[in-house]
Amino acid sequence: MMLKNNNECISFLEQIRWKGTPQCPYCGSTNATAYKAEQRYHCNNCFTSYSVTVGTLFHKSRVDMRKWFIAIAMVMEDKEKISVRQLAKEIKVDKNTAMHMIRRIVESSQEEKVILHQIVQVQNEITLIEE
Repeated sequence: MMLKNNNECISFLEQIRWKGTPQCPYCGSTNATAYKAEQRYHCNNCFTSYSVTVGTLFHKSRVDMRKWFIAIAMVMEDKEKISVRQLAKEIKVDKNTAMHMIRRIVESSQEEKVILHQIVQVQNEITLIEE
């Protein structure tokens, strides 16, 4: 699977988190309507708007999902701990953003283990294809 842009990464996250059926993170309902112009949903039970990132390490982040996926693979697989400067350089963000991303990845490594593992797996597949 090749994830070329932000939208493809969000679609992939929807697949691994929801198995294709959006679920409201606020009430748990699967009764939702998709917004046409964006990758968000409207819950028809509690009337809130949400995306697949709500309740995850990606929530309220403005960093492109492609960069997040690369950072996750680098942080989760680097046995010697990737430095903030090295991550910032690799994914082209400033060092404060890189530090924040590393902190979120490490903090969520237990609660979101399945999601992180599948992201690392798809990143490894992409790396093999690109080589």
